[in-house]
Amino acid sequence: MDPSTGNWDSYWYKHTLNPETEKKKTNSYSLKIDSVSDGGQYWCRAGRGKPVYYTQYSDALWVNVTVRPKAVLTVRPDERVFRGETVTLRCDIKWGGDTEWTYRWEIEGTNNQYKNTVSRTSTQELNISSVDLSHRGKYTCTGQIHTQSSQRSDAVTLTVSAEAQASVRVSPQPWLTEGESVTLICEVSGSSKGWTFSWFRDHDHLSDSSRGAGGSYTLSPAALQHTGVYTCRAERGRPAYYTHNSSSQTLWITGASASVSLVINPSRSQHFSSDSLSLSCEDQSNSAGWTVRRYTDKDTQTCAKQTGSRCVMDSLSTSDTGVYWCESESGEKRCPRNITVHDGEVILESSVDPVIEGETLTLHCLHRSTNSPILSADFYKDGSLIQNQTTGEMSITTVSKSHEGFYYCKTERGQSLLSWISVRVSRSGQISVLKILSFLLAASPHLLATVVLLYKCYRARVSSAEDQSQYAVTEEETSI
Repeated sequence: MDPSTGNWDSYWYKHTLNPETEKKKTNSYSLKIDSVSDGGQYWCRAGRGKPVYYTQYSDALWVNVTVRPKAVLTVRPDERVFRGETVTLRCDIKWGGDTEWTYRWEIEGTNNQYKNTVSRTSTQELNISSVDLSHRGKYTCTGQIHTQSSQRSDAVTLTVSAEAQASVRVSPQPWLTEGESVTLICEVSGSSKGWTFSWFRDHDHLSDSSRGAGGSYTLSPAALQHTGVYTCRAERGRPAYYTHNSSSQTLWITGASASVSLVINPSRSQHFSSDSLSLSCEDQSNSAGWTVRRYTDKDTQTCAKQTGSRCVMDSLSTSDTGVYWCESESGEKRCPRNITVHDGEVILESSVDPVIEGETLTLHCLHRSTNSPILSADFYKDGSLIQNQTTGEMSITTVSKSHEGFYYCKTERGQSLLSWISVRVSRSGQISVLKILSFLLAASPHLLATVVLLYKCYRARVSSAEDQSQYAVTEEETSI
């Protein structure tokens, strides 16, 4: 309004024309934008006199209010890093259009000299080429354009540790017979993101495993030449940062001999402390040429009380837990078997030998005082409950590879230790095929020529598959 026309009051309206938002003596109106609801249409009109004479409403003014975008802070390769790694922190702001932001970094460090350090940069990445302990702390960022700024990002805590160390473990066990499967797993303590793993046997490089939370190296089936000392190393980032090599893990694969067997009495893998145990190597051709050897958590040794190929332990202790095998005079090793000695009240009775696919697996939960099955027991596989039995016995009538794993039982009197149940694939496939062929020939003799050709094709395929898979080494990725 033209001030020369008199004293006018100003009436302000928000969103709607009724009622007015505020009456002011001046022709200006200020408000603080606190939320999106403060946006919308605004009008004004003037009035004077009593009764009030009003002018017409002004044209509407649209005030657009949007939520301030929030900065998102990410860090590569991880929030947990090791001294010497290259670290990149990036500040991202989702905002429409081509907007040039200026970025503000705030660092609350653990050392006084870095506390509340503020830096400004026109780029959205903060690079630390060789991180050290002084870079530990909480990092946040905000973006600014003209007079407006984004919301501050959530804080990212950067943890810096000493040099990284890889470690290796084996599943299910480092002692096995050729034809069985074993997996080596490499991990980096305290960190799981972005690592690539390298494997070495007897200091010779093998291969890299897949990128992931843990690298795994699987031998399936394991062969005699896979015996050796294995180590692993991890790397990540560009330029590459390498961990220290892991400690060594010995993997020992012994031959499968039909003529030599390790006979254990009582025939089970778990035993009570103070019980007696006998082991003997039986060879159909020359049993005198074999002795029982064992590996415990201390060293490799011959059985203390050995008579020929027979070893007797009158009173077991937990220190007798280990791997036992038959060894010839020439150093051949056969039939490794795990023996576990438990000083608790409950053990799991299971066969010391691998179960053949298709056969029946029977487990018993035994109590020390009676050495007989407990009436009520829970049976577990790989940590999950699989059966509850009131007879203390669990049976799987037709065993397959899927039944391979760690088993234990639990009762009100206690819990057994873990036992690894190994399942071997049956070699009876060819026999089954021959039975089918015989049946077909008996039912329809004129199919002889066709059947012979089919059988030859089958044998050729089996031979080819066995040649290709005899020493197959696969790589797998593991999730902890």
